[in-house]
Amino acid sequence: MIRVPENPWVRDDGLDMQGLMAAFQDFWRENADMNQAPFAYREAYPHLVLQAFLQRVINGGGQIIREMALGKGALDLGVLFRKAKYAVEVKLRYNYEKNRDKSYAQVCRYMDHLGVTEGWLVVFDPDLAKPWDDKISSADIA
Repeated sequence: MIRVPENPWVRDDGLDMQGLMAAFQDFWRENADMNQAPFAYREAYPHLVLQAFLQRVINGGGQIIREMALGKGALDLGVLFRKAKYAVEVKLRYNYEKNRDKSYAQVCRYMDHLGVTEGWLVVFDPDLAKPWDDKISSADIA
């Protein structure tokens, strides 16, 4: 009999999003070079890769809603798992640097609409010349 290992990011009450997003950073670092195809909408590729990465964990216990309508805005990825909800907003570095405060405020608004205290702002840096250690980090929104 083959035993399927437990998913390390699934909890009884939801997800270990901190661990899941850290695992995504590792995955992105290893696989981001696939992003050589031209996209008219440059943010589409990271959105879809992040969504696909999350979907493999979410399947069977929840759903991911892309461009989830919340108030007058649209959250990039609304992750619903068991009874938990997670707000995930995606930006590219060049947009984020110009609009850092707006980006944080945007995620906070979405968190308020969902009634949660935890959200994620995922910033992708498309600069191929920049070393990975300068491109990958995480920080709490306070």
